[in-house]
Amino acid sequence: MPAISGEWLEALKDEFHKPYYAGLYKKINEEYRTVRVFPPPNDIFNAFHLTPLDKVKVVILGQDPYHNEGQAHGLCFSVKHGVDIPPSLVNIYKELHDDCGCYIPDNGYLVKWAEQGVLMLNTVLTVRAHQPMSHRGIGWEQFTDAAIKVLNESDRPIVFLLWGRPAQSKMAMLDNPAHLVLTAAHPSPLSASRGFFGCRHFSRTNEFLEEHALAPIDWQIENIRQESL
Repeated sequence: MPAISGEWLEALKDEFHKPYYAGLYKKINEEYRTVRVFPPPNDIFNAFHLTPLDKVKVVILGQDPYHNEGQAHGLCFSVKHGVDIPPSLVNIYKELHDDCGCYIPDNGYLVKWAEQGVLMLNTVLTVRAHQPMSHRGIGWEQFTDAAIKVLNESDRPIVFLLWGRPAQSKMAMLDNPAHLVLTAAHPSPLSASRGFFGCRHFSRTNEFLEEHALAPIDWQIENIRQESL
């Protein structure tokens, strides 16, 4: 399992010496040796690598990685180029179109958001192939809770986007009045029509950032064809 670096390493260093993490480390290495696990090992901590602690402006919480071949690469809701856009992300794009006027792109690669300060963090960072939530309860939740606590303690204004009940279960941890916490239904096709559509979280995020003299997020994900021109 690869290491975290930079400010995240300093902030979370105590976690690596706790008994739960030793058990997690052993379990994950065994899983990668014996069964198919996603994402690839070097992508496990991509959310932290691509969005350094001192750059976090927005947090989107997911549950666990996509569990089909070639999808997961360490950012919740994001998939690699060439992979079909998952249904929840299709609905995120629909809301972005209605809220901010973004066109719906031909890919689901959200690294552009991460590089602007959007931490896209799953609360469980690995999964067995085709077995959703198969790595729940082995220690990842304790580790990602520690990261959420670090963010909550920051005095820099941060927007937390909590979609669906699992993400909203973290609300009790977010008690710093410097931050903005927005909740809505999950963008899954099973629930998006029950409060995700029309939530305007993307424009409300940018309004909050601008009110605090922070650059807004450019939410537009460009088409792959345009990126290659």
